[in-house]
Amino acid sequence: MRSALICGAGGFIGSHLARRLKAEGYYVRGVDLKYPEFSTSAADDFILGDLRDPYVCKHVLDRPFDEVYQFAADMGGAGYIFTGENDADVMHNSALINLNIAPLCVRQRVGKVFYSSSACIYPAYNQQDPHNPNCREDSAYPAQPDSEYGWEKLFSERLYLAFQRNYGLRIYIARFHNIYGPEGVWRGGREKAPAALCRKVAEAPNGGEIEIWGDGRQTRSFLYVDECIEAIRRMIASNFTGPLNIGSDEMITINDLARKIIRISGKRLSIRNVPGPEGVRGRNSDNTLIRQVLGWSPNYPLELGLRQTYAWILQQVKNAATTPAEEVTQLSCANGLRGYSG
Repeated sequence: MRSALICGAGGFIGSHLARRLKAEGYYVRGVDLKYPEFSTSAADDFILGDLRDPYVCKHVLDRPFDEVYQFAADMGGAGYIFTGENDADVMHNSALINLNIAPLCVRQRVGKVFYSSSACIYPAYNQQDPHNPNCREDSAYPAQPDSEYGWEKLFSERLYLAFQRNYGLRIYIARFHNIYGPEGVWRGGREKAPAALCRKVAEAPNGGEIEIWGDGRQTRSFLYVDECIEAIRRMIASNFTGPLNIGSDEMITINDLARKIIRISGKRLSIRNVPGPEGVRGRNSDNTLIRQVLGWSPNYPLELGLRQTYAWILQQVKNAATTPAEEVTQLSCANGLRGYSG
């Protein structure tokens, strides 16, 4: 039986991957500060632990797993990443985890290591035109990410590449572009645009309005979580180290994203654009390389993914409305680290 360790298994992508690996017949160990919020973990063995702590990491990585998936990171949406108020924690927490995990993977002779980087590593100067952003994998340098989150991800990419060169660690690096879907963070301040807008629409009274940060003409692409998992599995079965974009190339403005969700809801709502953190003006996954090296690229329509996501978030909103406030637990991070304060 093949074995896998998922760091950040209590988070959004990690919990979905655990289900996929179990379906493929893996023995799965998960580690996180918290169990998955919205479902039972599929992992055979789930360790509650802080991966900033070397002792915890040694306990978790106590044998030569066939595959290690490193999703754990201090992260969130624009409201968390771009205010500047969380920069020190973001850099310290995430870097420390990777500095712990990389040498242990060498010591335990792990077969393959997958590291989840981010589209936030791409230079801000290539993403000023909302209609023509450049996020090709080889455009990362000269480096100028738009946030400290992006700088930490770029550092950790180089960390894993150095361990590959110097110690023969077999690594795979993917740059995720806005993964969304059911069982993701939908409130609490760290949710990303699709979940935040689905929540706003679900909570708004018919005939009301929702707020959108910025002028709403900034562009992004969004990848449904099932296709993210498929891309991960295809990449780790290949011989391509990366970095590799894992994202959709169906670009849309944030205002139009909101309009899609409003149509799905069946409500009559207006949009009010207000000042707020919004990041770069344009970002879209360039999928040229993934088609070349994997012979595949994501193609799940945004409309279908939003319908499934909205239906799930609408149900969460209804459930929350009937749950006493003191019993409601809010997520603070989508990918595994929750409540870290440095």
